[in-house]
Amino acid sequence: MIDIIKYGDFKPLGKQKKKSQIILTHTSRNVENYLTSLRYRHNGKYKKIPNYIVTKDGRILNLLDNIEHCQFFSDTQINRNSIIICLENLGWLEKQPLENHYVNWIGDIYKGKVFERKWRDYFFWDPYSDEQLDSLTKLCKKIILDMRMSKEIIEHNTKINGIQKFQGVVTRSNFDSSFTDLSPAFDFEKFRKKIENE
Repeated sequence: MIDIIKYGDFKPLGKQKKKSQIILTHTSRNVENYLTSLRYRHNGKYKKIPNYIVTKDGRILNLLDNIEHCQFFSDTQINRNSIIICLENLGWLEKQPLENHYVNWIGDIYKGKVFERKWRDYFFWDPYSDEQLDSLTKLCKKIILDMRMSKEIIEHNTKINGIQKFQGVVTRSNFDSSFTDLSPAFDFEKFRKKIENE
């Protein structure tokens, strides 16, 4: 049994029953700040709303129904054909000189263990949690079953030409090299194995 918490009263821009992609992205900040920005940015009319958020502790928040979409991407077709799942994660981090912590792009302080790999001009990344990966796997499997979607997964985070035609699970960084989500800290192999075996 999967526990999904309905959150907020967000209005979709449209609906489409048939979806072909699950797009994984992340919040680039802690979940409380992210939810506040979704509620109040643009006087409460912010249009970049994901369908789901998976928090670091594994909670699944449902903001829009599976058939609903907002304007997460500038391409309307991508928005219509996808279900957006956003993982709570700070993204890339910078070590503060003479300090014992890191900061992300908006100055959030991170004092935990970092994932180190040079990718897209950054070296340090906020790890995704095991609880997140477990909840994400269960959520993706439920969506794939309910929406009759392909369970194929792009197992890397680099840009792919024509990615919008792929059917299955992708990341935002597969669409454009300016995106850094999902980051190298995400264990794609473990995710694939969990999707296949659970």
